[in-house]
Amino acid sequence: MPLLTVNCGRPIVPSDNASRYNAVRSVATNSQQNFSRRETNYLGWRPYSRSAIENMNAVEIESVTKSFGDHRAVDDLSLAVPTGAIYGFIGPNGSGKTTTLRMIMRILHPNCGRIRVLGAESLGAANNRIGYLPEERGLYKKMKVRDVLRFYAELKDCRDSRREVDRWLEVMQLSEWANKKVESLSKGMSQKVQFIGAVVARPELVILDEPFSGLDPVNAEVLRAAVLGLKRDGSTVIFSTHDMAVAEKMCDFIFMIFKGRKVLDGTLDAIQNRYGSDIVRVQLDGNGDGADLADIAGVERVNNFGRLQELRVGRDTDTQDVLAALMHRGRVRHFELAKPSLHDIFVRIAGPEAEELSHA
Repeated sequence: MPLLTVNCGRPIVPSDNASRYNAVRSVATNSQQNFSRRETNYLGWRPYSRSAIENMNAVEIESVTKSFGDHRAVDDLSLAVPTGAIYGFIGPNGSGKTTTLRMIMRILHPNCGRIRVLGAESLGAANNRIGYLPEERGLYKKMKVRDVLRFYAELKDCRDSRREVDRWLEVMQLSEWANKKVESLSKGMSQKVQFIGAVVARPELVILDEPFSGLDPVNAEVLRAAVLGLKRDGSTVIFSTHDMAVAEKMCDFIFMIFKGRKVLDGTLDAIQNRYGSDIVRVQLDGNGDGADLADIAGVERVNNFGRLQELRVGRDTDTQDVLAALMHRGRVRHFELAKPSLHDIFVRIAGPEAEELSHA
């Protein structure tokens, strides 16, 4: 995929990441002849030395804007996705996640800015190195599962499509459905088949738009293991999700877009550290719904989870004072000082409370 550059009325200067990529690419090209076939990894490719891979970005987005009429879906976005990482895209519906993924895929083109994907200069070569699971699911319903997957694999020049398809059917627990027509599958099984179609050709970059949506816990676990396996074998994975727990547990980096603009980008620890340890999780005997905890000095907000309550305390609040106040109200069975969860941070940025603050 070539470097995509569109000027939005200002000069575009090569970024440090782009300069670093060119230097790394030069080293990698000189070193590539040192690798034998025995040194290739599970995916069957090793175009760069290990040190080169560790210093590259699979995707680089610089100052990208995309509008649809008067609506600015993505606004001056810059982003770098390291090679070999699992990168999570989160954000409310309509925030710009899918638009960004489609620009990475070149399905959409930005109004301005620059996008580099896998550092490739040939559109065709990059396409064969990318696997994409779109938000809109779609399979050829009259075809048999194995046949449709072999069709997808061969579109991507997969050299041993039968073996790869059968291996993935086993991984995704669909072997017994290989000779069934797609129309006979449940929604969850169809989703797993489409996932296989996205990854069967062993892509270097995998882009998954809401891959866990609609899956039951068992199939979600199967898919989770498959995504982690892709990373283990060297692929870079970008996926969007509304499941904050999945993003917390799986992603090396998390990016949040809100109203078209980047509001979070980094590791979970780095994001949580920005907000500090302002959450106190408590459980009191006979506390009911926890509503009366809101009037404790220093408590700014109470989230009730039934048996457990989460108190958000002010920055200068002494949590020992909060504990003392709780002990006056009953037996304290659990008291824990914690960082805010990704779910809590998401709600702070995009929830009704954020709307109230923005209009205050």
